Amino acid sequence: MLRIYRSSEIDAARRAELMLRVSNEDQSAPEVVREIISRVESEGEAAVLEYTQRFDGADLGAGGLMAAPAEFDTAEKSLDQNLKDAFRKAHENITAFHRLQRESLVDREAEIDGSRLGFRYTPVEGAAVYVPGGKASYPSSVLMGLIPARIAGVEHTLILTPPDKNGAIDPAVLFCARLAGCERVLKAGGAQGVAAAAFGLGGQKVQVVAGPGNRFVMAAKSILTARGLIRMDMPAGPSEVVVIADETANAEYVAADLLSQAEHGEDSPAILLTNSYEFAEAVDRAVENGIQERPERAEMKSTSIREHSFAIVYSDLEEAFDFANEYGAEHLEICTRNPDKDFRKIISAGSVFLGNYAPVALGDYYSGTNHVLPTGGAARAYSGLGVEIFLKRISYQHPTKDSLRRALDPILLMSKQEGFDQEHGHSVAVRFEN
Repeated sequence: MLRIYRSSEIDAARRAELMLRVSNEDQSAPEVVREIISRVESEGEAAVLEYTQRFDGADLGAGGLMAAPAEFDTAEKSLDQNLKDAFRKAHENITAFHRLQRESLVDREAEIDGSRLGFRYTPVEGAAVYVPGGKASYPSSVLMGLIPARIAGVEHTLILTPPDKNGAIDPAVLFCARLAGCERVLKAGGAQGVAAAAFGLGGQKVQVVAGPGNRFVMAAKSILTARGLIRMDMPAGPSEVVVIADETANAEYVAADLLSQAEHGEDSPAILLTNSYEFAEAVDRAVENGIQERPERAEMKSTSIREHSFAIVYSDLEEAFDFANEYGAEHLEICTRNPDKDFRKIISAGSVFLGNYAPVALGDYYSGTNHVLPTGGAARAYSGLGVEIFLKRISYQHPTKDSLRRALDPILLMSKQEGFDQEHGHSVAVRFEN
C-alpha cells in the first residue's frame, strides 16, 4: 500500500515529483471569491445571509448572523464535564506556551550614531479566527486562534464558522470561544465569512484573519490582504506529516502517526524517511492492519496512503534531513536514537515532534504548541500561528540636531543618486540654513 523507494532509485525528476503536493489552488476560486467579496462589501449582511443559505443550507434570517448569549449557555450545559475539563487543561497549556512567546517579544531602544532608535510592539485592534465546519468541527482551533490573540492584547476578537443546516454552531466551538474570552461568533464560513469580518459585519472591522480553511477561504484572505484590508497568517493546504525514523523507532507508532494524517483527508501526504528497508516494510504492514482494524474513513485513509504518501530508504540518514528541509513539512517527527541532536539539522518545519512519545495529536490538541501551521512547503518561509501574528512592530527615532547634522552630507549624496535630492535632501538641509 505504501510506496517504498530506495534513495538510489530517485533521480532529480522523481525527487521533484515527490516534493510536489496536491495544489490547494483552484484557478476558478479567485474569480468566484472576488464576486463574493464585492457583494459583501456593497450589500453587507444581506449578501452574507444569501451565501450562507446557498452554501450551508442555513436560513439564519435578518439579524441572525451572530450567535446569541443563550446559545453559549446552552452549549456549556450540554457538554460532558470530562470533555470540558479536557478543553480547560488544553487552554491552560496553550496559554502557558504562548505567554512564553509574548515574553520574548520585548520593546527595545538604543542610541545609534547619536539618535535614539527603538521599536515597540502593539496589538492590532481586531482579529478574526476562522474555524472550519461542514464535515467536521474543530473546537481545538478556537483555542489555537483566540489564545495567542488574547495574549497579544487584541481587544476585539471574533470567531468565523459556518452553521449547520439548522443555523446552529457546534456546542464545543461555543464553549471553547467563551473559555478563551470571546463571545462574538459570526455564523458564516467561506469567503463570505472572511469578507464579513474584514468589512466589520461582526461589529468591528478586523485587521487580522487567522485559522485554517479551504481554497475559497484562502483566496479570500489573499485577496483582502492584497487590498490592504487585513493581514493573513499563512498559506494553507492539506495537512501533512514527515517522519524520520531509524532502527530505534517503533513501527506501530510510526504507522499510527501516518494514519492520523491520512485521517485528515484523501489528499494529505504521510511520508516516512528511514535507513531500513525492513522497517519501512514493517510500517507498511502496520498501516494496512490499522486500516483494517479501524475501518472508519477507510477509503479516505487508503487513498491518502496509496496516492499521496510514500517511504524513502536511505543508506545514510543524513540525506533524510536534507529531504525534510527541502520538503518543509507542516508536521515533522524525529524518531531516532538522538532526536534532540538531530533536531539541530532542521531548518524548515511547521512544528517538530521529538522522540517515540511525541505523536502529532499531542500538539494538535493538548501540549500547548499551536496546530495552525504552514503547509505545502510554506514552512520554508513561514512560521506557525503565534502571538506575533497579532502584533505590529512599530519603529521610532528621536535624533538630536547634532546627529541630524552628521547625517546631512550622506543623505544629500544618497538622495541625489536616487533623484530625490530636490525635496528629500532639502528636507534635511533646510534645518541648517540659518
